[in-house]
Amino acid sequence: MQVWKDYQQQNKDRFLNELLNLLRIPSVSADSEHKKDMIECAEAVKQRLLEAGAGKAEIITTEGHPVVYGEKITNPGLPTVLVYGHYDVQPPDPLELWHSDPFDPVIKDGKIFARGACDDKGQFYMHIKALEMLVKTNTLSTNIKFIIEGEEEIGSPSLARFVASHKDLLSADVILISDTAMISMDHPSIDIGVRGLSYIEVEVTGPNRDLHSGVYGGAVANPITVLAKMIASCHDENNHITIPGFYDNVMETTGAERELMAQAPFDEAEYKKDLGVTALWGEKGYTTNERTGIRPTLELNGIWGGYTGEGSKTVLPAKAHAKISARLVPNQSSADITAKLLQYFKEIAPEGVTVKAMAHHGGEPYMTPIDSPAYKAAARAVETTFGKQPVPVRGGGSIPICALFEKELGAKIVFMGFGLDSDNLHSPNEKFDLFNFYKGIETIPWFHKYFAEQK
Repeated sequence: MQVWKDYQQQNKDRFLNELLNLLRIPSVSADSEHKKDMIECAEAVKQRLLEAGAGKAEIITTEGHPVVYGEKITNPGLPTVLVYGHYDVQPPDPLELWHSDPFDPVIKDGKIFARGACDDKGQFYMHIKALEMLVKTNTLSTNIKFIIEGEEEIGSPSLARFVASHKDLLSADVILISDTAMISMDHPSIDIGVRGLSYIEVEVTGPNRDLHSGVYGGAVANPITVLAKMIASCHDENNHITIPGFYDNVMETTGAERELMAQAPFDEAEYKKDLGVTALWGEKGYTTNERTGIRPTLELNGIWGGYTGEGSKTVLPAKAHAKISARLVPNQSSADITAKLLQYFKEIAPEGVTVKAMAHHGGEPYMTPIDSPAYKAAARAVETTFGKQPVPVRGGGSIPICALFEKELGAKIVFMGFGLDSDNLHSPNEKFDLFNFYKGIETIPWFHKYFAEQK
């Protein structure tokens, strides 16, 4: 609609400045030192919702960080869309690899560089500005609710209880999430699924203290060496995961879906160039896109032990630690896989060391039916603003709350992400293209229009 284009053009600079202010708040949920920043960010989100035209916006406390709820109910008889997002961000470490301050956003080459720019402040804020545009132009054809949480980056530990105890408040016909990516702006896509997650930590203890590596080396098991061997045993020569029972419930993808995935454009040379690698790695028998979408994985996220300071210290350490995550596909259960991982590391522990394996958090995989009215509305909205039909793809990341939303609220989820895989999510120099930000604000109103027409 021309009225939407005109409104966005007249207010685009303000839209951007508001987002930049939100990005300046270091809302790191994993760090207790940022508790006040989390509250400040929640207050800012609440205020932006009210300014955008929400009839109600409030901060609701949980056992952890607060949830921001907002709504614009135009007519109880209209379909209701629940928008989910998160205002918390990943820790910015390692700081020395950032080209600019992670919480002092910089615009360079048409991109916003800041922690949370794409994941997820920039993406959920598109929905707030879309609400404003619909309200101010008197073209809102649905009811809109918002649930913006503050714990997604730590596994949403408080949200399950919150959703279960606020079913009436959150009731909706569809749940809309922008926390995913497109193939590119030239080749728009919509994620039809996200993978689940199982996250554990392993601690290997050897001697009762750090030892002199010359005096005791060769006589006492080195926890770092033991841990490295244990981790190496998790994959075979074909990069197939060796954890007993790991693949038992994996839903194998049909040949037809693999053929559809193969239609998505993929430039391997450009992919490697962007990542700065000379070769790709993964499970034998699958393409890169299949490895990151339809196959489960097991990755080492961090490992430490012994002396890591400046210079040298010849020490045989008492302990070694690792953080390990598995990405899961449909039919796999995070509880089941977590149990298998914990059992595996305890069972393969050699004599001379003690192994302690602990669960952190997890989430279930989720698939969106592409024949649903909501998905069709999203695909039509993308086609309207991009001029091309979006390609359905499987996302490699995880959004832990998805399966719970459907179970508790009985509503399907549609992913409308406008980020890119190259946006350095969870990495230094996270970015979000201005084009993508504005394209999201342009596209989202069309979803509401088309969804209301179908309902």
